[in-house]
Amino acid sequence: MQRLIGTILFAASLAVAPMTSSIGFAQTAPTEIAPAPQQSPSGAHGGTVPAPSAAAPAAPAPTGQVTPAVPAPTAVPTTVPAPGPTPAPVTAQATLPHDLSPWGMFMAADIVVKAVMLGLAFASLVTWTIWLAKALELAAAKTRAQRAVRRLEEAVSLDEAAQAITGRKGRARGTVAELVGAAQSERERSSDLGEDGIKERAAIALSRIEARAGRSMARGTGLLATIGSTAPFVGLFGTVWGIMNSFIGISQSKTTNLAVVAPGIAEALLATAIGLVAAIPAVIIYNVFARAIAGYRATLSDASGEVLRHLSRDLERLRRQAAQQIRANLHAVPAQPAAMPRVPAE
Repeated sequence: MQRLIGTILFAASLAVAPMTSSIGFAQTAPTEIAPAPQQSPSGAHGGTVPAPSAAAPAAPAPTGQVTPAVPAPTAVPTTVPAPGPTPAPVTAQATLPHDLSPWGMFMAADIVVKAVMLGLAFASLVTWTIWLAKALELAAAKTRAQRAVRRLEEAVSLDEAAQAITGRKGRARGTVAELVGAAQSERERSSDLGEDGIKERAAIALSRIEARAGRSMARGTGLLATIGSTAPFVGLFGTVWGIMNSFIGISQSKTTNLAVVAPGIAEALLATAIGLVAAIPAVIIYNVFARAIAGYRATLSDASGEVLRHLSRDLERLRRQAAQQIRANLHAVPAQPAAMPRVPAE
């Protein structure tokens, strides 16, 4: 019986070893599949004998018979990792620029957009320069004219007004002083002419001085009007150029990624913003200067009216003085008796 059992076990081990090795290499599923229990052939009594486990000790060989060595079963991998999905090839993606500041966008812009931005920046600089210079000039001229008008109103005659307007250095300054000087010059040059002609010629001279002073004060404001009207269109040109470059980049890269479109759009919007920055202050400053120059011209008109009033008074005084002098001369001459006619002697 023991000899029969040993023979059966030996045959079973020889049959199980190659079977398990072939099963281990054929497995591809990640889960472990338990091997089916092996049954030995029927014993002497018709029962089944279980297959020996890896940890079960080998049955003792019968006495007087050498049991051949049973080769140890090879290690069989229990799980085989399933191959994952093949990753799709990653295409090179454009990345957004790291520096999105105004200076960074200016440096990354096209040469045409750069030229537009520099031109608009220079126009803005010119606008603020004109504002500073013209504001100081206009404030000084308006203050001087208002002070001179007050002195004209307080004066009694044209000569007294000229002395009141004269500065500390004994020299008349300002447009109102020119008005007074023109009236005095016309009165002296037309002393032997009629009063009406003197007033007419003096009014013409004063109007010319007012116009010249207004043109001088308005010099430079026309450039503000030009900048205010053209700067938005120049910025719009930069916008169109930047958008055109964006579409060219889309066509070249064959993608609608935001990283391709965003830089050109940002440059375009920056050009538009600089155009508005140059145009809006120019329009506001031009309107402010227009109102201030109109007020300055009104002040000069008041000064011209005061000068004409003083000239009219002085001419009337001269006329009365001349009439009084004539009357005084007539009264000063003694009356001589009339000569008696001679009667011839008889």
